Amino acid sequence: MLKIRYNAPVVLTFAIVSLLTLPLNWLTAGWTTPHLFTVYRCSLLDVLAYVRFFGHVLGHSNWAHYMNNMLLMLLVGPPLEEKYGSRSLLLFIAATALATGLAQFIFFPGKGLLGASGVVFMMIVLSSFTGVSRGAIPLTTILVAALYLGQEVFAGLRGEDGISQLTHIIGGVCGMIVGFTASTQRRTRR
Repeated sequence: MLKIRYNAPVVLTFAIVSLLTLPLNWLTAGWTTPHLFTVYRCSLLDVLAYVRFFGHVLGHSNWAHYMNNMLLMLLVGPPLEEKYGSRSLLLFIAATALATGLAQFIFFPGKGLLGASGVVFMMIVLSSFTGVSRGAIPLTTILVAALYLGQEVFAGLRGEDGISQLTHIIGGVCGMIVGFTASTQRRTRR
């Protein structure tokens, strides 16, 4: 008999909690998304500001926004969680959330940021590092970085919203840092 296995606890829990924020926002008449799941410039005396630095990756503006992020996360996340471990992947997600949240807080004072796209970009770039070994960088790693990050730089230069492009770039850079660090550590252990 086939059993269903909760194979990627961090990725699956992230997807479920993110999904629950949509009806929660509806049940609270729109209170939770701006107060818990959107990062924006505010007083650092506001305790919820610190929740938002991390929580913004769980919030999504609507079903389509959620689906766009979660489909990619559910595709690339489980192999990463298997490779790096649940605890490490959770740390990577938290670091990316904090980096993107702080960047938004500093550089876009009049705008809010929500959604997991920075985390998704981190995972996409990190997944391209699976073939890095023995001092060689696979061409796929270079192409993924060039295509995904280049697309965002180009979109930012064209004058699109800027916030999401910066978030995607920061997420991609986080993925590169984690990927290079992990591949260097693997090489030194051999």
